Amino acid sequence: PNSTDPFYMALTRRIEHIADQAGFLAFVLSSDGRPEMEERAIETFRSMNVAGAIIAPLGVQSHHQKLSALGQSIPLIYVDSPLDDSSSFVGTDNRQSFRLMVDYLCRSGGPPCYLGMPPVNNNAMARQDAYVEAMRQLKMKPEVVETTAYASWDFEKFGFDETLRILSKGGFPTQTVLCANDRVAFGVIAAAFQSGLKVGRDADSDLRVAGHDDHPLSRYTCPPLTTVAQNYNEIGRLAIELLLFKLGETSGNGEAFREDERILLSAEIMLRGSA
Repeated sequence: PNSTDPFYMALTRRIEHIADQAGFLAFVLSSDGRPEMEERAIETFRSMNVAGAIIAPLGVQSHHQKLSALGQSIPLIYVDSPLDDSSSFVGTDNRQSFRLMVDYLCRSGGPPCYLGMPPVNNNAMARQDAYVEAMRQLKMKPEVVETTAYASWDFEKFGFDETLRILSKGGFPTQTVLCANDRVAFGVIAAAFQSGLKVGRDADSDLRVAGHDDHPLSRYTCPPLTTVAQNYNEIGRLAIELLLFKLGETSGNGEAFREDERILLSAEIMLRGSA
């Protein structure tokens, strides 16, 4: 969706390195968050007779039929968010990561409300469901913040605009805000600062903010963002190793996979000053 996003850049570097070692040339196409660009990328793959593809799909706006048709001719591995329940996928276990974060936030302060992300891919609903499940397991009432319609990948602007709107109407339902991803949290922190609120875990703070992903800039926000870390390198490694396996190539580590493999990796909490 965005070749300049540090998450996708990290995946790409890992994939390119391992593909090169296996004797393959990897090249990158970006949909730039636009379904027409994703469709053009699919057609490019078909015309170039590539061996296989690793795809981070737009999800909601994806051309499901065309991607399914592409998957009939070459092996496809999905990363970041799966296209559907049956596609081969490598990514983070949202249920584990949100359970980890919700448990920490509830133990260290007030229970968190949840500020989601625009519904641009399957992660949007999967992460909200994971938050709700984690809260119910702790016998807490889930508080999902209602947001305005927004279908852009500009997550920082979404978090900023929504926070200003929410604060103008009385504020969040709790003093702890768990965001669907770090980029949304960046916008929340900026809007809180503009509104004169102190973000942090000190007793005199007005708001605690937490995120998800461990974006490379999360440690440099003010205050540094508490989040859960996706293992970018391992997602990239396993994605290309799974693709090589489907191509009949020997994995560098001798790993064997199922044809319908879905690999979910555990995340690690990163405790910083924001919550």
